[in-house]
Amino acid sequence: MSGHEWQPVVGLEIHVQLKTRTKMFCRCPNGFGGGENAQTCPVCLGFPGALPVPNRTALEWTLKLGLALGCEIAPRSVFARKNYFYPDLPKGYQISQYDLPSCINGKVLVPTVDGDNEIGIVRAHLEEDAAKTTHVGGRTGRIGGADYSLVDFNRGGTPLVEIVTGPDIHSSEEARRFLQLLRQTIVELGISDAEMEKGTLRVDANVSVRPAGSSELRTRCELKNMNSFRFVAQGIDAEVARQTALYESGGGVVQETYDFDAATGALTARRSKEEADDYRYFPEPDLVPVEPSAELVERLRGELP
Repeated sequence: MSGHEWQPVVGLEIHVQLKTRTKMFCRCPNGFGGGENAQTCPVCLGFPGALPVPNRTALEWTLKLGLALGCEIAPRSVFARKNYFYPDLPKGYQISQYDLPSCINGKVLVPTVDGDNEIGIVRAHLEEDAAKTTHVGGRTGRIGGADYSLVDFNRGGTPLVEIVTGPDIHSSEEARRFLQLLRQTIVELGISDAEMEKGTLRVDANVSVRPAGSSELRTRCELKNMNSFRFVAQGIDAEVARQTALYESGGGVVQETYDFDAATGALTARRSKEEADDYRYFPEPDLVPVEPSAELVERLRGELP
């Protein structure tokens, strides 16, 4: 298919750390400062018998963000256990939301040279953040090949909103503009500083390409390790070029996760994702469903700037 015109297809996953006074399911301080592992307790360290208590402010701020993004507020949302094993997850699972998230079916209009493009918001849901790991030694900065790893649980358990867009973005510039609008909205709501340099706003991009004029969704690859909007745009451009070259040469794309190196512009494969991860979600038995009243939703809507 040499010489074919190709259209990028991009979806974004954005994590926003809320600046509540305390963590999501305990009363430990939420924020920077203090020594390593100083802002912890039996709940966020995953001690047996410790029970989570939801942060009401985090719940309300998530709904407020959903309203600002034009989402429907679910009459009933459920927390779930997302099971996986990694040193930054002391319980062996993360409390998140799965099939019943707080906010669904939103949209954001992004100005482009061809007019406004509607970016769908598939969902926005609330979860707890993992701890921060530092892998010492080795050349990759990842756990494989490291001499040893350090874990700081101060970040573990902080409230995190995950926003998932539809595959509605078709250029790196459009992705950058969407992220700028999203960050502006978050900051104006006063729910987060949304600073990528500090990790309070983190972005992953799912990228594929398809023949121009087609509506098919081809194999996508995930991009990580992008800590500025400019680097997100550069990473998308690099991945679009890589996939286009593969198709132009008669090859195909394998579903993988890549780290983007902003210094060199290189993409490094992290792992193959030929099959979806199996997190064995099931409802969190220690938390009741969230059923916001119509009065609460209208109050939050009235507080929007």
